[in-house]
Formats: sequence, structure tokens, C-alpha cells
Amino acid sequence: MESVVALFREPSQAKVVLEALKARGFERDHLGFALTDAVAEDDLAQSTGVSPEAGAPAGASSVIRGALMGALAGLALTTPIWLLVLVFPATRIYQEGGLFGMLFGAIGGLGLGGLFGALAGSDHGDYVALLRKMGVPAVQAEKFNAGIGDGHVIVIARDPSTARADEALSLMRQHGAVKLDDAVGGGRLQSERSGENGH
Repeated sequence: MESVVALFREPSQAKVVLEALKARGFERDHLGFALTDAVAEDDLAQSTGVSPEAGAPAGASSVIRGALMGALAGLALTTPIWLLVLVFPATRIYQEGGLFGMLFGAIGGLGLGGLFGALAGSDHGDYVALLRKMGVPAVQAEKFNAGIGDGHVIVIARDPSTARADEALSLMRQHGAVKLDDAVGGGRLQSERSGENGH
């Protein structure tokens, strides 16, 4: 199985290339796409009959990252107040309350950060793992994932026989695939072709 992966600026471009691939005989089961806009994703799936790709769940890493960032933010907000309480002799009687304030700030930040991390990670997940399973090298997979995050649409064509991958690649380039190296930060992206071994 060989996979051809490309990024497009707009869902309308992805729709055109998916229809062109189907017209050339690529089966819907061997085609896929992904984008972060859930409404546009649903519209594209309904108009083309092609199922969207699901990224690997971001899961625990997003929750842990969010919780740590939240705890640090809570401490960053409460520690200066506690230090001010210590500086002035008249307010030192409140230093124990200041410590409790820091503790509750850290706990509250931990909880809220974990919640927001879970919400962020439950969205579309991580497409790096999905692309790596298809043989896309790690650096390119990261760029594709960043491209999706920047609002691009990823289109995937799988070729079980590996005989028509060049045809899929050519179609994608004809229909506006943008250069991968310019995906993050804006430029035009180029489609990429890879087999299961990453070549």
C-alpha cells in the first residue's frame, strides 16, 4: 500500500481533487481527508461521499500539559500577592492565608488546565501518528499536522497496487496542492508520496 498525501488551502479545492480522484477510478474507501473545521468536514464528507480521517487521540499528553500550565499560571498569579504580604510588617499576619491562596490557585489552575487540555485533545486528535503509520517521515508528518492546524485541508489517496500513486500525485498538484515546506506560515504546499516504509 502506498499513500499520497497533500495539503490544500480550502475545502472547495479538496472537494475538486477528491472528485477528480474518484472520476479516475480511485475507490472512496481508499480516499480520505482531514481538517479542523467540523462543519466544513461534515459538508465535505456529504458532498463527496468520502469519510474523514480520524487523528490519533491527543489524550493524556494534552491533559497533563494543560494541568501543568494551569498550575503554573495559578502560582504565577498568587505568588506575587503572597510576597507583598511578607514585605509589609503590618500584613504579615495574613501570610498563612497567602499560602492557602497559593495552594488553591495552584489546585484551581491544575483542574482548569487539565479540563481545557482534555477539551483541546478530544477535538480531532493528532494526525502525526496517523501519517507515521502510513509511512510519512516524522518531520513531514509534523509539517502536515501543523498545516492542518493552520486551517489547511489534508487529502490522502491510498494505492493498494502502488501502480497509480504517481497519477494521484499529479492530480493533486494539478488541483492546487500547496508546498509542504511553506505550510506553516503560509506559502504554497506540495503533495508528498510515501509507502509503508517511508519511501
